[in-house]
Amino acid sequence: MDADTTQVMTRTGEFTFGQASTPQWEAEVRARLAACVHRFSGPLSDLIARDANEGDTRMLVADFLSDALNYSKYGGLTTEYRTSGESIDYGILLDDRVFAFVEVKQCGQELDHRSLRPARSQAAEDGVEWVLLTNGRRWQAHHFGAGDEDGSGLILDVDVLGAEDAQATLDLLFHLTREAVQAGRLDDLRRWRDALEAERLADALLSDTVIEAIRLEVRRRTEHSGHLGDAADIERTLRERVIARGLLG
Repeated sequence: MDADTTQVMTRTGEFTFGQASTPQWEAEVRARLAACVHRFSGPLSDLIARDANEGDTRMLVADFLSDALNYSKYGGLTTEYRTSGESIDYGILLDDRVFAFVEVKQCGQELDHRSLRPARSQAAEDGVEWVLLTNGRRWQAHHFGAGDEDGSGLILDVDVLGAEDAQATLDLLFHLTREAVQAGRLDDLRRWRDALEAERLADALLSDTVIEAIRLEVRRRTEHSGHLGDAADIERTLRERVIARGLLG
């Protein structure tokens, strides 16, 4: 995405996602991020083409963390967890404490849970809730706070070179920027992902608000005027025929 496109998107409010208007700081961060993704796409593609080693990938990741996500290489990142054995590539510092560990893999390597083991173990030991896993092209954010011990804490997974929906790519990456993290936006995304768990959605479907919305929609479709107990009919059908029994409390 080039800078001109970014400026147009900022001016027209296209960076507004469900809000009345985009705050100035957010528009500026998104514009910076878009410009950096455009600038890094060439060097990243070159690394992938020559199957660069992990060390070269690590250098690009450090630059991206600094320039795009705004974690200064001289004050926002630490390599104190690097050891001669299994090690953590970077720690991201916020307010002088480690907010997240960053595990970097070779640009051509697929990301999986095995790649998380060193960082996850260190995170559990140090009480760090977030681990970023990347091969330069794909960026994942895993949350390992309370309740995520089963390894299902994938909150964000984005392909920097993904061309299908550039705006969606930028929106996901935005949550990883220093400004967005400090504004609580990454935690907001985590709570949204948690709310989409099957059990929680099943509970939401049975709420009075949702049942009333379904009742009105069914009445609209059938031109039925309604009757006593129609809401109970809907709840019973949801419980018995729509929602899997294992999801009901």
